[in-house]
Amino acid sequence: MEIGIDSFAMLLNDPATGRLQSAIDRMESVLAEVELADQVGLDVFGMGEHHRENALDSAPAVILAAAAARTKSIRLTSAVAVLSAADPVRLFQEFATLDLISRGRAEIVVGRGSSIEAYPLFGFDLRDYDSLFAEKLDLLLKIREKPSIEWQGRFRAPIGGQGVFPRPHQPTLPIWLGVGGTPESFIRAGTLGLPLMVAIIGGSFERFLPLVELYRRAWLAAGHPSEEQRVGVHALGFVGETDKAAREAFFPGWFQMFTDAGRERGWPPPTQAQFDFMCGPNGAFLVGSPQTVAAKIEHVNRTLGGISRLTFQMSTAALETEAMRRSIELLGTDVAPIVRGHRLG
Repeated sequence: MEIGIDSFAMLLNDPATGRLQSAIDRMESVLAEVELADQVGLDVFGMGEHHRENALDSAPAVILAAAAARTKSIRLTSAVAVLSAADPVRLFQEFATLDLISRGRAEIVVGRGSSIEAYPLFGFDLRDYDSLFAEKLDLLLKIREKPSIEWQGRFRAPIGGQGVFPRPHQPTLPIWLGVGGTPESFIRAGTLGLPLMVAIIGGSFERFLPLVELYRRAWLAAGHPSEEQRVGVHALGFVGETDKAAREAFFPGWFQMFTDAGRERGWPPPTQAQFDFMCGPNGAFLVGSPQTVAAKIEHVNRTLGGISRLTFQMSTAALETEAMRRSIELLGTDVAPIVRGHRLG
């Protein structure tokens, strides 16, 4: 199993002073985080995409290119590129360029996005939410297959044989389908033969098993080789020396982020009780000591019938710079070896 981290490069207010983090300092800390993740042997680093005042990740490929210059082995991917609001030609060019800079370490996770601010910003109608994604995914996969194509759709000017360059270093640039809880999205990924990245930010892991099974059935029904299926999970997680230390470092930022999200989306404010449940054995947070987190990962793996990749969303603890650094170190040096079986035999 591959283990990695995702960043949303969010700016948070210091709970003690109320001051917002400096954007330049936060960007430097993001790059330091991926550099450290590479040094401690983590497999993948993902950068999110948001278009709002408190986020620095509106151009993830640019941040990942900077990270490529500071790393050697770690794979670099979008956490989810909002394909519906992007030009597939430009997205492919950006990540093909990243693949050349990183010597073959680029990947793309594409999705429709859980936030909608990109749609009006780039002039798209939310009523076309599903149609936009289906059409643009079709175009992106065709571009990946060969540089020159004939293509026509509803939402973009036709392509009449023009070439799309540069081409990536890898023979086939990996493209994952990022999904939430929509059954049709799981079926689409299986039918198209794409690796699946499931965002699980609350509830329990068990409730996603029927959806993952939809993916696996659709995969087989489409005639794809069963051994090539790949299921990944993106979850909120943080590692500390103890369960208590991990929870205390992670809670303030989590509370702020989900309070803000709730205000925007009409959710009730988060509570300490919810957080404690999510960190417990039946919740979907991977927060605790190395032993606690490794056991939780094993639980996720068993529950979903085997997963290929797990990425931690740690950005809610960005104010705790030293704790963040230590969490990444522990994930690479203590948790990952257990999960990979180096200590289990």
